[in-house]
Amino acid sequence: MSAGGAVADLVWDACLGKGLPPEAERQLELAGLAYQDDVAAEEHLRAARAAAPEHIAVEIGWYRFFFYKGRLAEALEVAQRCLAWGARELGLAPDWREVRAQDASFGDWGAVLPRFYLFTLKGYAYLLMRLGELEPGREALEKLRELDRDDKLGGEVLIKVLDRGGRDDDD
Repeated sequence: MSAGGAVADLVWDACLGKGLPPEAERQLELAGLAYQDDVAAEEHLRAARAAAPEHIAVEIGWYRFFFYKGRLAEALEVAQRCLAWGARELGLAPDWREVRAQDASFGDWGAVLPRFYLFTLKGYAYLLMRLGELEPGREALEKLRELDRDDKLGGEVLIKVLDRGGRDDDD
């Protein structure tokens, strides 16, 4: 689940924002407006969770908050919850290590939930790497490679970074 851009907005519009109660949506908007004030932003995120405790859009709000604040360990916890949510929604094994390419339409770029799962797995791997957990990060990237056979998410780039030990090509 890397933060960002038009793809994240497309995923939100297509699926993940469906059924979000108006109060939760309002609280998420207020959290965004209060971004510079951690205490206020977290209060709004908690209120969003209270209004929609099982809605993935609230988890995405928490993820973005923690990620952009550099609170990567907390973002990793949210990524794990998002992976679990995606697995439940898709009927996948709860442990991402047990998921196989044939378990969902991972190659169908129009299939929103499988794509969300792949984005989340990539974000999870990236966070592990940033937190110094290189081997678990590599394991998650290898799973991403298995599921995203056409490398539409660019997981190969992160694997190459690991292979180079974080060094630039010129080093």
